[in-house]
Amino acid sequence: MDTAHWHFVKKRTADPAGGAVYVSDDGTLYRRTGGEALAAEAAYQRQLAEFGYPVPRVLDDGTTTDGHVFVVEESLGERSLHDMALEGLDGTRTLSDTVVDLAAEVGGRLLRAQAAHAATADLQALQSWVREAGWTDNVFAENPDLDTLRVRAALGRAVAQLAGVPMVRGHLDYGLPNVLPVGVIDWQHHGLVPLGYDVALALEIVPFMGGTKGYLATSEQRRRYLEELSEVARATTGQALSQHLGPYLLVKALFFLALMKPTDPARTGKHLKWHYRRHQFMEVLEQYERTGAVDTARLPTS
Repeated sequence: MDTAHWHFVKKRTADPAGGAVYVSDDGTLYRRTGGEALAAEAAYQRQLAEFGYPVPRVLDDGTTTDGHVFVVEESLGERSLHDMALEGLDGTRTLSDTVVDLAAEVGGRLLRAQAAHAATADLQALQSWVREAGWTDNVFAENPDLDTLRVRAALGRAVAQLAGVPMVRGHLDYGLPNVLPVGVIDWQHHGLVPLGYDVALALEIVPFMGGTKGYLATSEQRRRYLEELSEVARATTGQALSQHLGPYLLVKALFFLALMKPTDPARTGKHLKWHYRRHQFMEVLEQYERTGAVDTARLPTS
């Protein structure tokens, strides 16, 4: 790996230690630098590869002369399903069926690998998932008015509703930008999740992006995608995924509200986005309280 010629791609802003991403001359390898979090991610990714997860293989790792951790991994390609979705809009905002089909295929492969190496369902693990996946400490610190008995009761109901669902090694930030036709990248925010939490929401979370640009999945595409993944889940665990969408989306709505409150009053756009995500969370909360389910087609998109 030392003989490869690397080209700078971008800085790694999510890693507290900093670092950057580089690509090899022929585009077949990526080299990332960072800190302890990157080392933990590489170790996790190696384990996932051993378990048959569709992830990039880690080919080399170590420490640079300036003390940074480095990781070299194979490239899964340059175009994510998010990129393909934008390229295929053709004057509309509707996702192409090709992207939906690819999302279902990759999601199915991930789901099979997760189910094959599932851990026993555990109440404490589910409660930890709510805190980590929903970034609840941060959300409640930035939005103390949401730290109420009402919200905590809804989260408790979500945990109870998921009792018996196997816990699996998950991505925590799964979505079309991290999915390529051959696998899934960016496993920085990993952890145990209830089976299906990653893949089931890939199309459901599109409305959380908001704005007037981008793409949307039709109700038929969402139904077909979820049914294909539910077939995998039923074949491997005997459980469908559709019955879990409500609690999954409640936690995901918290995730999208994390780190959103601006500290600079002059950042008008950031303030608008924060209030927009708060509005979405309250809509998800109200739907879940009434029915135990959430229809993302009813969420505000601007």
